[in-house]
Amino acid sequence: MRCILIILFMTVSFLGGTVIAQIPVEVFTGNDKATLDIMFFKYFNNNHNESSRFLFFNRNRLAIDYEMTSTEKLPQFGFTEAISYNHPKLKGFAPVFVAQVFNSGIYPKVGIQFVRLNENFMLFSWLVSEIQNTPGIDYYLLFRYTPQISSSLKLFTQIETLNTFLTENSSFSFTQRFRIGLKIRKTQFGLGADLVEKKQDEYSLDSNSGLFFRYEF
Repeated sequence: MRCILIILFMTVSFLGGTVIAQIPVEVFTGNDKATLDIMFFKYFNNNHNESSRFLFFNRNRLAIDYEMTSTEKLPQFGFTEAISYNHPKLKGFAPVFVAQVFNSGIYPKVGIQFVRLNENFMLFSWLVSEIQNTPGIDYYLLFRYTPQISSSLKLFTQIETLNTFLTENSSFSFTQRFRIGLKIRKTQFGLGADLVEKKQDEYSLDSNSGLFFRYEF
């Protein structure tokens, strides 16, 4: 079943002409790690080439530790694909189905999504639960604000959080990513920081600060 879900979502993400969107690619070089991040979302087009009520979210992320060896601190990857049904009467709320692939495995999830979009503002979030015998609960938030500074220059600010709680014990994982910089047409650049808090057997905090560069293809 899991393999079918992943094949379905990966197929959807590469269907030419069905989902058309600018694709921002970010390279972040921090003090401990470098990351490559590709994230976008776009409404599916209907038979009349107009936006339908189905919203597609795509996220692909790769992190490489500078102290990587052949056996330790290996590259970490994550793929997230989500489809939601957005009816106008729901006022931004929508049921969402999510499939995630990480180094540790494959995780199908279902829940509720909320989205608000305009030219300079974006709020995108969901609360989902794994479809597992021992499910975890995820709360995801992406906030982006790009106000105009001049005719060709914008401020670029972005906050992203992912909080994961396991329902049968006190383990958790909290991720926060911050970006602030400038946007010139399709290019964004500036300062960034990634923070990851975890508690499994014991508490840990990882931080990675540096520079980011994004380009919208």
